[in-house]
Amino acid sequence: MRTIAIVEDEPALRENYTDVLTKQGYQVEAYTTRQQAMEAFDKRLPDLALLDIGLENDVDGGFELCRALRNLSSSMPIIFLTARDSDLDVISGLRLGADDYLTKDISLPNLCARISAFFRRVEALKKPDTEETLIQRGQLTMDMNRYLVKWNEQSIDLTLTEFWIVHTLALHPGHVKNRDQLMQDAKIVVDDATITSHIKRVRNKFIAVDNAFDSIDTVYGMGYRWVEA
Repeated sequence: MRTIAIVEDEPALRENYTDVLTKQGYQVEAYTTRQQAMEAFDKRLPDLALLDIGLENDVDGGFELCRALRNLSSSMPIIFLTARDSDLDVISGLRLGADDYLTKDISLPNLCARISAFFRRVEALKKPDTEETLIQRGQLTMDMNRYLVKWNEQSIDLTLTEFWIVHTLALHPGHVKNRDQLMQDAKIVVDDATITSHIKRVRNKFIAVDNAFDSIDTVYGMGYRWVEA
């Protein structure tokens, strides 16, 4: 049974999310504060985490929790579920390594669909649907079995979402993927702005080890493609 951690300080919302996800067959662990959540996570990590940002008097507690969780696991799906919808908050959440950023006006069926999609990606990573378990594209190496990415023999630490985006683009170099195709192939359900933010994060991670990195090409008005040097 998959375990979902919910960190939400509003009792009614916390109970509502818990009830809905429990009925979906998940084991749900709910917490009110960052401290409560971290005490539990230090003992055992959930399979997926849903985080609010403001937690009681801890205004940015969810951000700090995301940072701590991402240090504990690079592959565990982390989703912000919050009332804060400013561009700055969205960008901050994704920069800290969240896989998705949702506002609380999302419908419960939509929320459940997104969670289910994340778990399908986890399973697909364990059992690649391609015969290529080791992908080599120029200086890029992707080990699908061990969830490893290297550029020019230097490790690149990618989140689950970032890993699938790179895999989708690099699998067929030169093929342009629009945002809908990228979401479908990468088994993700996010909005356009989130895709754009993830692409920027991926580029920055490669550039951090190689200033000359330019293998992810933006085809304006169409999408993105992987370009081999």
